[in-house]
Amino acid sequence: MGCRALLWVVVAVSWLCIQARVLHSQGLLECSSSDSQALLDLMSNFESPVQGWGPNVSANCCDWAGVLCDGSTGLGRVVELALASKKLTGSLSDSLGQLDQLRFLNLSHNLLKSTLPESLLRLPKLQILDLSYNEFFGPVPASANLPSLRVFNISENSFNGSLPVWICTNLTGIQVLNLAVNYFSDVIPPGLGNCSSLQNLSLAMNNLRGGISEDIFTLGHLVQLSLQKNLFSGPLGSGIGSIPDVFQNMKKLQYFIIQSNGFKGSIPFSLSNLPSLKFLNLYNNSLTGTIVLNCSALSSLVTLDLGSNNFSGPIPEDLPNCQQLQRVNLARNKFTTPIPQSFKNFSSLVYLSISNSSLSNLSSALGILQHCENLTVLLLTLNYFNEELPGGASLSFPKLKVLVIANGQLTGSMPQWVRRCTRLQLLDLSWNRLGGMIPSWIGDLQSLIYLDLSNNSFVGEIPKEITRLSGLIDRNLSIASPDLQVFIRRNGSVRGLQYNRVTSFPPTVNLGYNALNGSIWPEFGNLKNVHILDLTRNFLSGSIPASLSGMTSLETLDLSYNNLSGSIPSSLVHLTFLSKFGVAYNNLSGPIPKGGQFPTFPSSSFEGTKLWDDNDPFHAGSQSHPGSVGQSQNHSRSANHAMSDISLGMTIGVAFGMAIGIVLGTTRISDSCLCEIIRFYARVKSSM
Repeated sequence: MGCRALLWVVVAVSWLCIQARVLHSQGLLECSSSDSQALLDLMSNFESPVQGWGPNVSANCCDWAGVLCDGSTGLGRVVELALASKKLTGSLSDSLGQLDQLRFLNLSHNLLKSTLPESLLRLPKLQILDLSYNEFFGPVPASANLPSLRVFNISENSFNGSLPVWICTNLTGIQVLNLAVNYFSDVIPPGLGNCSSLQNLSLAMNNLRGGISEDIFTLGHLVQLSLQKNLFSGPLGSGIGSIPDVFQNMKKLQYFIIQSNGFKGSIPFSLSNLPSLKFLNLYNNSLTGTIVLNCSALSSLVTLDLGSNNFSGPIPEDLPNCQQLQRVNLARNKFTTPIPQSFKNFSSLVYLSISNSSLSNLSSALGILQHCENLTVLLLTLNYFNEELPGGASLSFPKLKVLVIANGQLTGSMPQWVRRCTRLQLLDLSWNRLGGMIPSWIGDLQSLIYLDLSNNSFVGEIPKEITRLSGLIDRNLSIASPDLQVFIRRNGSVRGLQYNRVTSFPPTVNLGYNALNGSIWPEFGNLKNVHILDLTRNFLSGSIPASLSGMTSLETLDLSYNNLSGSIPSSLVHLTFLSKFGVAYNNLSGPIPKGGQFPTFPSSSFEGTKLWDDNDPFHAGSQSHPGSVGQSQNHSRSANHAMSDISLGMTIGVAFGMAIGIVLGTTRISDSCLCEIIRFYARVKSSM
């Protein structure tokens, strides 16, 4: 039964029980004076009033928003405070410790900023404590008395120091422990194995170091273990820094996530044979050897991320036998064989990245992968160097939405088979040596919202059909692809741009660094959904269309190093989101528009032109920005192209080098789901 359906069952039972209790006790719930004063003290520590709270609302605190009282004793005692996402600021008061009947406290997704009051950790009946997504700081108090606690979530704050040693000393019934995204350091304290009921343990994104105590791997009820993005290393099991081979005890483990640590060695046998496993993420470690997985045993595996390690040998031929496997990331490894023929039978495959893995024989790879009938995302960048991109129309990828074959210095022209990928939303063939004209059939890809053909040798005019792509016109269209993380590197920069999901990619048209000529179509102004338009380093001529002001979502407009003439249209001041603008080294003249974002652009945006700023007495009306234009500009552009090619040859990691890390699947048992179930269970018990 899914989480949503399970919740509805619990809701129904709880509602019946609560209604029965309400009918029994109606008229008797008068908030106790001590609880009322504790809530008033709590509110006094907030920097603004809590909506629906205070004597002006009601003298009875049981009537306040987010407050639930229990009348079983004849006097209303506060048992629940639900104040999530209320934009609360300020600090927490010690008065919370006076609410000794409190069972549920949710202050998540606010802006609270203080240390954690010790009194909060001495509530004997508290079952759920959720302080996530705030600005709490400092170390967690060194002692606690929370014998009833089931959910402890303080993730996404700024806590530091060591992990509290009391976690599993007197919290043996805890089911969810989420300390992720803080600044905890030092080592994991011993004794986590005492939390025998633990189902979800997340210590991700801290500064934890040292080894991982093997008692964690004795937690037989554990469903999710998230240790990613820490500094774990040192002795583990039989090997220094290796993953211990102790997973045979974890019969219920579904999600194992240790990406971005320092683990070495190979994949443990017991892990590669775990039937319950759905999500395995070992991304960005130092694992070596041949990938060996028993797909006959891994009957539940849906997501496999082994990217950015040092695996070698063949790509596992057995993967298609993992019958539920949909998402596979093998990028940034050192495979010695091409994509195996067995992948023709990989019918469950939806997402595949084998970027930067020393692959060859692109023609064979595409011929095999076209048989993956559900393939939606294909990332093959930084492979197949100097091969020819197959251009015939015989290949077929009917469900493909994301195609990236970039940074391989591939030759050939725009492949005809791409025309048949009518669902394509993201197409990146950048940093190759593709030539010829960009075909007009690009306009058939009506779902396209991200097009990058930059750093190639395309010639001719920009197809006007690009200006009629629905995905670039309609703001309501977006990429609907499996969640993934993509790291872009431009011009050798290791900082790059980070997007958590493909759905976060800004709608883009990037045709820069080619040999395109002709004019910029006025119809580009119809592309209201485009965030980035990059036409730099071509041979475009004519004027800048005033209609570009219709690109109301535009953040980047780069028209530099072309042969454009005339002036900058004053209408461009209406592009209120424009943060990067470049028209350098064109034949432009006249005043730089005033207003809008233009005062924020550096002088380098206009150099090599005859544009001037009316507010600059040294340039008004007659002077040009430093740099030459016209014929010498073309020579400069040729030189820059040559330098770009040299730079490309010197570093394999420039441009659209892509490291893929697949984020948690949407089917996982989330903290919020468990919290809601336990919360309703608590209500049922309190109503009986």
